Amino acid sequence: MMKIYNPFKDLSKFERALWLTSAFLVTLSFLLSPDKDYLTLIASLIGVTSLIFIAKGYVFGQILTLIFSLFYGIISYFFRYYGEMLTYLCMTAPMAVVSIVSWLKNPYGKTKEVKVKRMTGKQTILMTAFTVIVTVIFYYILAYFNTVNLFFSTLSVTTSFLACYLTFMRSPSYALAYSANDVVLIVLWTLATVTNIAYLPMILCFFTFFFNDIYAFFNWRKIEKRQRIE
Repeated sequence: MMKIYNPFKDLSKFERALWLTSAFLVTLSFLLSPDKDYLTLIASLIGVTSLIFIAKGYVFGQILTLIFSLFYGIISYFFRYYGEMLTYLCMTAPMAVVSIVSWLKNPYGKTKEVKVKRMTGKQTILMTAFTVIVTVIFYYILAYFNTVNLFFSTLSVTTSFLACYLTFMRSPSYALAYSANDVVLIVLWTLATVTNIAYLPMILCFFTFFFNDIYAFFNWRKIEKRQRIE
């Protein structure tokens, strides 16, 4: 009889505690919210789960990111955060697919772990140029659609693109870019919650994302050092 693989078995005690705490906070905020949006709760739980596995360098985390992007894009559409919708459906989701392929092609030995890579100076310059181009293009697209909170929505595109690019490149710095994106999204969804309290779980979601991403950065640095020694 074929055994079903349980990825949670690979988590350390700290990682399990971090995941459980994140899931608890997101669920608690949902239960305390007078207007309950189940789609928001589902997206948030998928999101915090994806982060803990990406922090370990597991491609399973990228698969969950793809699913989260689809849910988050729908939620953003309903609140007219078109920048978030376009970013996640047209950039984060496709980049998650590309990253899945990249990570599957670059495993660390015979483990489930991806091989960490250090970017060159030329690659960094190219990334910066692409980021500027994407930011300018999306600014005008978002302005055309009268996107709510245009400045922060544009800033979210910038940080999201950086994070996606660095994730594809298998760089530990991806987590810092996502941390910056988390801060921007906390601001965006705080503004949204003022209008509709049902979006409160999204604030808690990105607060937990922030702490997960900080952990991911240090864990990836540790993985990078270990892989170099081995």
